[in-house]
Amino acid sequence: MPESFPQLLAPGRIGPMEVRNRIVLPAMDQNNCTEEGLVTDETIAHYEARARGGAGLLIVETSAVSYPRGATARHQPALSHDGVVPGLRRLAEAVHAHGARLVVQACHHGKTSSVDVSEGRPALIPSVPPPPSDPRGMMADTSMDELLRMATLTGGQMPTYAEATVEQLAGIVADFADAAARVQAAGCDGIEVHAAHGYLLSTFLSPAWNRREDEYGGSTGNRARLLVEVVTAIRERCGPDFAVLVRLDGHEYGIEGGTTVDLAAEHARAAVAAGADAIHVSATSSAGTGVGFTDAPLPWQPNQYEHLARTVKAAVDVPVIAVGRIRPSEAERILAGGGADLVSLGRQLLADPDLPNRLADERPDLVRPCINCFVCVAQNFWSGKPVCAVNARLGHYDAPDPAPAGQARHVVVVGGGPGGMECARVAAGRGHRVTLLEAGDRLGGTARFSSLTTPLNGEFVDYLATAIREAGVEVRTGVRADADTIAALAPDVVVVATGARRDRPDLPGADLPHVHSGDDLRALLAGSREPGTRRPGVLVRLLLGTGRLLGLMADMARVRSLSRLWMPLGRRVVVVHGGLVGVELAHFLAERGRDVTVLEPGTLPAEAMAHPRRWRALHESREEGVVFHTEAEVVAITTDHVEYRQGDDTHRVPADDVVIAGGVHADRSLADFLADAGHEVHVVGDAAEEWYIEGAVRSGHRVAGAL
Repeated sequence: MPESFPQLLAPGRIGPMEVRNRIVLPAMDQNNCTEEGLVTDETIAHYEARARGGAGLLIVETSAVSYPRGATARHQPALSHDGVVPGLRRLAEAVHAHGARLVVQACHHGKTSSVDVSEGRPALIPSVPPPPSDPRGMMADTSMDELLRMATLTGGQMPTYAEATVEQLAGIVADFADAAARVQAAGCDGIEVHAAHGYLLSTFLSPAWNRREDEYGGSTGNRARLLVEVVTAIRERCGPDFAVLVRLDGHEYGIEGGTTVDLAAEHARAAVAAGADAIHVSATSSAGTGVGFTDAPLPWQPNQYEHLARTVKAAVDVPVIAVGRIRPSEAERILAGGGADLVSLGRQLLADPDLPNRLADERPDLVRPCINCFVCVAQNFWSGKPVCAVNARLGHYDAPDPAPAGQARHVVVVGGGPGGMECARVAAGRGHRVTLLEAGDRLGGTARFSSLTTPLNGEFVDYLATAIREAGVEVRTGVRADADTIAALAPDVVVVATGARRDRPDLPGADLPHVHSGDDLRALLAGSREPGTRRPGVLVRLLLGTGRLLGLMADMARVRSLSRLWMPLGRRVVVVHGGLVGVELAHFLAERGRDVTVLEPGTLPAEAMAHPRRWRALHESREEGVVFHTEAEVVAITTDHVEYRQGDDTHRVPADDVVIAGGVHADRSLADFLADAGHEVHVVGDAAEEWYIEGAVRSGHRVAGAL
């Protein structure tokens, strides 16, 4: 029986605004406006896709009320002059045509007003100096390339700060009211006042940031005065038939004496008394570090802010919107339990705009899951257009959707990993006849194995497997493609998605029995039997064989659970190469009681990870005891240790087992062989040097769209 969502799909109301369901797209920067902050066709395409997909309420990304003053980027929407109204009107009409409601989030960015900094203006804050922070906080585990990109937001200038004067605050209140009037004139349904995430209103609410002694500081009521004045001005200007939402911090991480959930409840009551129709409960971090960013406003744990929404809901009599890495099933639970009235499904709606319609059709198995890789958010650090590892359309609205094929062809896809399955899905959706060949007995490739360390990858594999069968793709597992196999299928085109090869390093001791390649480890932990992998010892073979006979090795979630009880690896493990795979593996092993050392030849572990995810992954790994050595060149492996060199010094680290997590190379051998045989051949994913899930999906989608 398919999972049902009666609460999530039920109609709702925010003040004068009725919504068709309780699913909210929260404001998330897309950075596709013009240099003057005007809405573009790409802006409209993004929101129209989510409206067409069935969401009840769309909140437009944070828009600057005093633009370019108080703006964080040139490409964010402006609300500061009447010239913005025509673009907003086109956006509202496109969204309304699909039955969704549209609210615009309005903001003054205060301390993060990068445009002000780049143009030589001080950033406005409640009190100077700002709370102390480590200026090196954002540098930790961040590459030089990323730091240089971040610096482009401010033109390479370091910020200066000024205490906002009473006169400046009066002007900002007027800017909010004028912005709301423009949003209303454009035909939008409401405005969301952004008083969270460390922006100007948020810092005025925070006791840690607001140390003023005038009417805007001191007591809780005085700190909330600016917010109250903004909401009051909007309500007086726009009247009762225009929805006013307020986004608040339910908690301030990373600083002593900041906003607490009890203060958030008081802030919410003050906003409602001033005329707010709903409260949207998020969180912020004032840690000033990269990893702090993944506490808030980007939650790394599921349902991270649920308790904050519950506390605020108990304090007010208007609808409360919950947010914070909430999945549809958890949203249903929260709504059913009275923890919120609506739920924001932010990154999930980036991954799959059609999520609401899939749920309404009782096909949650066809919802493309967000894998929490933070690839989308990473682009915002330099005002780039967000992209998505699992949804190749995000950030590419300047290119058309794949159109129906002019002539149907027989497409044979070799390889059942994410790249091959995405290519098969899109090609079949365009009308081609698609046959997919997978050498293993299950779909997923290395992504299936990676679900041991990153379970959401397994959910994405399951989605793709369902989607290609739904699209009519003929799937043949246990078939290793060769010239005869391909010839017998008589394809019009072949797509090779066979992944990469993993070479052992040319090192003394690399052939010792306790040295494992990635393929060896996959065979050990997942119970697979692949050509070229090492044969484990008798006892290990017996245990793994028993597991296969009992069906225990077919379920990665079960293997993950059982691995906490037993793994065929000793206590001391050295991982050679600390890339994305090496770091994920190191954390996985450390959680299971292993003493893990990672030897990374480069200057930064996991450089291929989106930096917000890297910040969190390295932090959590270190918390589990993983030791990282960078610029470490392995020179030899012995029966009980690994020898490596850093600069002129040579070191040893004890090892019961060694895992080689590098040595990965694109493998085009099958593609070249088939091309020489006269076939039209395309290559996607690792085989084409488009790495990891993001590269596999992007290349698979691109190739299928061009067939």
